[in-house]
Amino acid sequence: MPKIIEDLSYALDGTFTAEEVREVVEASWSELAAVSRIPTYLPVLTSRLARQRLTAAGQADGRIVKTVPELLFVCVHNAGRSQMAAALAAHLAPGRVHVRSAGSAPTGEINSVVVEALAERGIDLREVFPKPLSDDVVRAADVIVTMGCGDSCPVLPGKRYEDWDVADPAGQPIEVVRDIRDELQARVTTLLRDLAL
Repeated sequence: MPKIIEDLSYALDGTFTAEEVREVVEASWSELAAVSRIPTYLPVLTSRLARQRLTAAGQADGRIVKTVPELLFVCVHNAGRSQMAAALAAHLAPGRVHVRSAGSAPTGEINSVVVEALAERGIDLREVFPKPLSDDVVRAADVIVTMGCGDSCPVLPGKRYEDWDVADPAGQPIEVVRDIRDELQARVTTLLRDLAL
């Protein structure tokens, strides 16, 4: 963990203090360790999550300037719907939107059938992982799309919220997950069009 703190402190020098970086890294490590199924990946995933959280915090506090709209997709486990929606948005509007996803109760890994369904569209999910929802990513988002997380998703004034009633792909065969993927693609396309992207 000290190497992660050192690297992020260097990369974000002038934006965050070393103490702020340390706190975020330690919190990220702790949350991911609780659900991690492959401890070998914990350092790299912690580094990614801490960087994402620090960037979101910087955007929310005005320390880092947003250059494109920030979209946040949230579901319970961040292993299916929210990951698919985020990947589709990034794929359909590359460079014109920044996308994050999170879960109110994340699991240890992405649903393998979801990975397969998106691979059929040329979208690679091998590098993504379930992430816990944090206040910073909510505060940084311009649009927050929730799917099935109900009251566990925070609501902040001044944010645009959409709640999509989309089936959960957990335990479903590939044929059903393809239908969910296609429904999400249609909804994401409409959202991007609405944002004039």
